[in-house]
Amino acid sequence: MSTIQGIKNVVLVHGAFVDGSGWQGVYDVLTQDGYNVSVVQNPTVSLADDVAATKRTLAAQNAPAILVGHSYGGVVITEAGNDPKVAGLVYIAAFAPDTGESVSALIKNPPPGAPVPPILPPQDGYLYLDRTQFRASFAADVNADAAAFMADSQVPWGLDALDGAVSTPAWKTKPSWYLVSTDDRMIPPDAQRAMARRAGATVTEVKGSHAVYVSQPKAVATVIAKAATSVALATQ
Repeated sequence: MSTIQGIKNVVLVHGAFVDGSGWQGVYDVLTQDGYNVSVVQNPTVSLADDVAATKRTLAAQNAPAILVGHSYGGVVITEAGNDPKVAGLVYIAAFAPDTGESVSALIKNPPPGAPVPPILPPQDGYLYLDRTQFRASFAADVNADAAAFMADSQVPWGLDALDGAVSTPAWKTKPSWYLVSTDDRMIPPDAQRAMARRAGATVTEVKGSHAVYVSQPKAVATVIAKAATSVALATQ
């Protein structure tokens, strides 16, 4: 009788305005549980560059991996997830576009009453969040000092990344999981639910802010581990 060997490689992709260091809590939980975790430092200048950065990390994997994206990182994994090294996709409060969709298209017509992210007018082709509103909109359940550091160390988000459209959504051919953050003030929870439903994702809901991957790393790691186990079981 064969022993089930689970997926042990995980690749984490951050979203806009932040870098890969926000994944440290999730990284710590997963590595302690025996996973091999890689964190992509995608530059968030253009979708094409971020997909390329993610594929470079995937190329370095010694076995199939679970590919995880937060926020705009969901767009990146939706395109990069077509890579043969990717066994499954996990969206953490993330955009999950369909063919031809970009973040700019998905946020174009917010529902009445939905919170509006405090994105400042572009500066030289890049976007920032208003520092004074960063915690309330992005990281309401993150320690105040940590949220202040996140606000003051923002990575500029390129308009070419905002407008980057997906050509072939990987969720159409790869199994996917989605963590909905129910107190999210960047991507409305109902929009998250709709994208997850469209992608046929297995959904978990957690009461948390948009930065749920920072504030609740154990909950996020649990969803990733479930994906890794499920893919392994499905491939036996």
